[in-house]
Amino acid sequence: MEFTHLHVHTEYSLLDGSNKIKEYVARVKELGMDSAAITDHGVMYGVIDFYRAARAEGINPILGCEVYVAPGSRFDREAGSGEDRYYHLVLLAENNQGYANLMKIVSKGFTEGFYYKPRVDLAVLKEYHEGIIALSACLAGEVARYLQRGMYEDAKAAALRYQDIFGKGNFFLELQDHGIPAQRLVNQELLRMHEETGIDLVATNDVHYTRAEDADPHDILLCLQTNKKLADEDRMRYEGGQYYVKSPEEMAELFPYALEALENTHKIAQRCHVEIEFGVTKLPRFDVPDGLTSWEYLNKLCFEGLEERYQPVTEELKSRLDYELSTIKNMGYVDYFLIVWDFIKYARDHDIMVGPGRGSAAGSLVAYTLGITQLDPIRYDLLFERFLNPERVSMPDIDVDFCFERRQEVIEYVRRKYGDDCVVQIVTFGTLAARGVIRDVGRVLDMPYAQVDSIAKMIPQELNITIDKALTMNPELKKAYEEQDEIHYLIDMARRLEGLPRHTSMHAAGVVISQKDVSEYVPLSRASDGSIVTQFTMTTLEELGLLKMDFLGLRTLTVIQNAVKLIQKDAGVTLDMQKINYDDKKVLDSLGTGRS
Repeated sequence: MEFTHLHVHTEYSLLDGSNKIKEYVARVKELGMDSAAITDHGVMYGVIDFYRAARAEGINPILGCEVYVAPGSRFDREAGSGEDRYYHLVLLAENNQGYANLMKIVSKGFTEGFYYKPRVDLAVLKEYHEGIIALSACLAGEVARYLQRGMYEDAKAAALRYQDIFGKGNFFLELQDHGIPAQRLVNQELLRMHEETGIDLVATNDVHYTRAEDADPHDILLCLQTNKKLADEDRMRYEGGQYYVKSPEEMAELFPYALEALENTHKIAQRCHVEIEFGVTKLPRFDVPDGLTSWEYLNKLCFEGLEERYQPVTEELKSRLDYELSTIKNMGYVDYFLIVWDFIKYARDHDIMVGPGRGSAAGSLVAYTLGITQLDPIRYDLLFERFLNPERVSMPDIDVDFCFERRQEVIEYVRRKYGDDCVVQIVTFGTLAARGVIRDVGRVLDMPYAQVDSIAKMIPQELNITIDKALTMNPELKKAYEEQDEIHYLIDMARRLEGLPRHTSMHAAGVVISQKDVSEYVPLSRASDGSIVTQFTMTTLEELGLLKMDFLGLRTLTVIQNAVKLIQKDAGVTLDMQKINYDDKKVLDSLGTGRS
């Protein structure tokens, strides 16, 4: 019998799933399955990582999401209380159209329907249903909710509504059995509904961790989410330890009366194929003055800048500039340079201090003649190839420093120019790192603070340290681990949870500028301060060919600008920081004394 897991939470169901993507994919392969799904709660944070990991192991990745459906309109903030604020519904992308629609649905949940959770409604599902297969979900699904309350006709009406939205053969009634009495009752009613309506059944296991023995660390994770201790009576639990990646044989034992529902999981898996395109750039177009192409306009600006920056303009300078420009053109980055030139010009025109340039971009004569950087690459003999190299096709990366207090003004200008929907800031994940996870687990286990603190401090303070690495580096830690049962358990639990994402926040500097609405390419979510961010991290966005810019706020620039203004006011001296002399003997002597 062929079986595929279609209801699966990974580590990206934050603090609710401890099923790490790499371990999950490896386990699926080990159990002999050829496909697997990802359906995190309301988000698609992990779909690209999962897609890559599954493909690498020869597993067909089914990209999905368990969305929250509002009982009424997604705009309604009052509807229902407690568990009736939203219902669960599993959505799976059947093809590329379905994947594009899924991103839209999930984005709308955050941008328009957020109330406790990112909620969508039937109107959104109707608009974006194409290419999507839906399952009625767990006990928190609408159909199951009605059945638990003995409202069979309402449940049936809800099921027919969903079938109506997604189309016949694209909506399934979902059976689950984790040993919960309510599920047995619901399953009996779903069998009856299948007979009466012809809506097909599908059997799933609500996966929240990888192996059966992960139930304990997962329970600790739930306590972190709900801020409870393990010993607390009234806390959220996943009873019975059944929420792991089960084998086809285990599933057949659970559902001997519904083997067809198990077969249907594989039939659905065979229908789902999404192809994600990597490395194809999706640069926005830069509007240039009438009668010119962007290539002609870039040349015009650069050669004007060359005249300004250098006297005399030698043939050597012209040929270096021509070489750089033709490389930029061949690599398809003409608009990129115009976009950067434009927002830096805006900042300078509005007296917002801009840094002189950082990193490899300082090696580019094009960047210097455009005024993007202020360091002469010829004088300092800097290499253009370190910045852009035809051999290594990757997006150019110009990090720009702005006055800390006014950086947001530049981002707002870019928003106005390219459109709100096309300019979005980027998500970043805080993770459960070695020291922190030991403290977290210790708190949940209600161990004495001093004891946990002393263990956490045995983890060396170094970049990318892991608990395993610390055990080999610190003999004292290893001794405690081997000799004290309590510490052994603490560290074992912490190791299983280490590295899981804990929360999201907004990346300090990264901004995406795209040619179309960003949600055409990536799903959107909401940062804790309410601002809209991408659901994919910086590196993933670059791999997908999107333009990512770093708008860095640098306090030093603000300090320098204030100092220049004070010198003007108090001493009547006007300083131009771009034109100061770097060979001033008195300054160098002063620095030489260490008084910097």
